[in-house]
Amino acid sequence: MGTSSSHSSPPSMEAAEELRRNRILSSKLYFNVAPSKVAIIYSPSYDIAFLGIEKLHPFDSSKWGRICLFLTNEDVLDKNRIIEPLEASKDDLLVVHPESYLRHLKSSVNVSMIVEVPPVAMLPNCLVQQKVLHPFRMQVGGSILAAKLAKERGWAINVGGGFHHCSAQKGGGFCVYADITLCIQYAFVRLNISRVMIIDLDAHQGNGHEIDFSDDRRVYIMDMYNSQIYPLDYEARRYIDQKIELMVARNQFNPELVVYNAGTDILDGDPLGRLKISPEGVVIRDEKVFKFAKEMNVPIVMLTSAWHNKIIFAAHLYQMEIMMSKSL
Repeated sequence: MGTSSSHSSPPSMEAAEELRRNRILSSKLYFNVAPSKVAIIYSPSYDIAFLGIEKLHPFDSSKWGRICLFLTNEDVLDKNRIIEPLEASKDDLLVVHPESYLRHLKSSVNVSMIVEVPPVAMLPNCLVQQKVLHPFRMQVGGSILAAKLAKERGWAINVGGGFHHCSAQKGGGFCVYADITLCIQYAFVRLNISRVMIIDLDAHQGNGHEIDFSDDRRVYIMDMYNSQIYPLDYEARRYIDQKIELMVARNQFNPELVVYNAGTDILDGDPLGRLKISPEGVVIRDEKVFKFAKEMNVPIVMLTSAWHNKIIFAAHLYQMEIMMSKSL
């Protein structure tokens, strides 16, 4: 007597791609923004602050609020002109992450290993979802929206995001969701963009997006990092197209969008980056990247990734806003 399988066959590649496209097209993360708003994205929900867990990792998880407070107090930025994103929903995340990975995050132990804060493992997962993962999902929404704003305004900055250690299948290094991959996949479908350059100048290797776009020639990756620190992902290094010179990259690839991961853990004295770049060097670096995008007449998304000095950020945020307002 024959038996029938109780397991449905996996969808074909064409069906999976169509499902991905439909999820992107039905997403609410792209929305119209009033012209009076500046192309800077932030929400108070970005901050992770609960029972002091934000102090248990060298990565300061409540700094986003402090930087925006500083910017508004110093009259660098009007808080009423900041754009607040929507939280990425499950369907939004499924554009890149498989269902199995999202189920993986329903274990507090698994989340604790990704964010590298062991006490998180002891919290009920409902609290972890609310106090830890919700802020990450808000920042994902900000990164995705930033591409739309950049296309419209020429530039956009998400004061958060840049979770470059997370790939579709795996999180790590305080990176839970692959916001860079999601940002680009949404841009492909919603913005009719076919070529994207990732410029990753955080002190750490961007192994997450490198794995995700390893066989996608629409994405060109320039990654400069300290090779002696986390994540030491030698497989992902094979997928970096350019390691040093912006001008060389321009001659090899003609992007329609630049995604700039602008970590400042390269600063002298940073305990994780272990590099010795001066504050002035960080400002010069960012200006060079924005000038590169301006000269190529290409919209640029800046994700702040790992950064620590609010005064530096305020100074060159002001400079970049002036520079880009005169460009695209």
